[in-house]
Amino acid sequence: MVRAVLRIVGFELKGFGAIGLWVVRRRLGVPAGATAATYAKEQSFMLILMLFAMAIETVVIDLLLVAFEVPAAVRYPVLIADVYGLLFGVMLAAACVTRPHVVTEGELRIRYGTYFDLRVSRDLIAAVHTSRRYNEGKMVSAEDGRLSVAVASQTNVTIELTEPITFVRPLGRRGEASTIRFFADQPQIVVAALREGQPVRS
Repeated sequence: MVRAVLRIVGFELKGFGAIGLWVVRRRLGVPAGATAATYAKEQSFMLILMLFAMAIETVVIDLLLVAFEVPAAVRYPVLIADVYGLLFGVMLAAACVTRPHVVTEGELRIRYGTYFDLRVSRDLIAAVHTSRRYNEGKMVSAEDGRLSVAVASQTNVTIELTEPITFVRPLGRRGEASTIRFFADQPQIVVAALREGQPVRS
C-alpha cells in the first residue's frame, strides 16, 4: 500500500514537470537520431471536452456554494479539489505529449505519460505488425502473456518477442509478456523503424 502511494506521488510530481516541458516544447527521453512516435492525438478531443466540462462545473459549483452561503471551511476544500482535477487533466495531457514512444538502434521504449515505461531490446523482437483493436479494457492490462498499453481503449501495433520480458504495472505489480500491443498515432512509423536497420525520423 505504501509503495503504491509513493508511486502515485511520484506520478504527480513528474506530471508537474511534464507541464514545464510542454510549455517549452521539449520531449523527454528522445535522443538524437531516434524515432519518436506520438500516441496522444486519439485521446485529445475527449480530454479537451473533459477539461471544458470540469471547468464549467468548477465555476457553477463555486457560485452555488456562494449563493447558499456555504461556510468557507467547506467551500474552499471543494474548490481546491475541483481545481486540482483540472490540473490533473493538464498534467496527463502534458505527460503524454512529452513522453512519446521511442525507437532507437538498440531498443523500443513504450510509454504512457508518467504511468508506464517499458524498454524492449530490439534483439528480442521477433516480429512487428499493425493490428488495430478497439476493445482494450484498461490503460495497461495483461493476460496469458499478452501485454496491452492502450489509448482510448485502442491498440494498433503488435510485437512478438523471442522470449518473455518483465514489465511493471503503474502501481508496482510485475508481470511477464511475450506479446505486446500498444497504440501509436502513426503505427506505420513504428513498424518501419523496427523493421529497418536504423530508426527513421517521424
